[in-house]
Amino acid sequence: MNPVLSYLHNFFFNVYPYICLAVFLMGSLARFDRDQYTWKSDSSQMLRTGTLRWGSNLFHVGILFLFFGHLVGQLTPHWMYEPFISAPQKQMLAIVSGGIAGLICFVGLSLLLHRRIFDPRIGSPATAPTSRSCSSCGCSW
Repeated sequence: MNPVLSYLHNFFFNVYPYICLAVFLMGSLARFDRDQYTWKSDSSQMLRTGTLRWGSNLFHVGILFLFFGHLVGQLTPHWMYEPFISAPQKQMLAIVSGGIAGLICFVGLSLLLHRRIFDPRIGSPATAPTSRSCSSCGCSW
């Protein structure tokens, strides 16, 4: 294998996931330490419940199926599933079921984002009185 490709493969599959995990955890801890009371969701359930119900259920079913599919698929040893299904069949099952779950998750996320962006009654979470805005560009943080 080309040394550059070997380096990139090593970086993206062995190092980068841990960098992402560290940024996620440190950012979450910093946000919790700095603005504890922004970790809430102002209920908008009473405003347009139809898209919320469909979007939330589709998103959560899809993401949970994807999570547990990865968990089972990565941690199941070959000797456990070989009496029932071959490795290529397991791979095809993972591709098809993961694709369907990914599509379900994407549709749910799209419904939730559409509701958040285009419904004027729901609005942006940055309109809360605890949000700060940058004086130079006006963005909230």
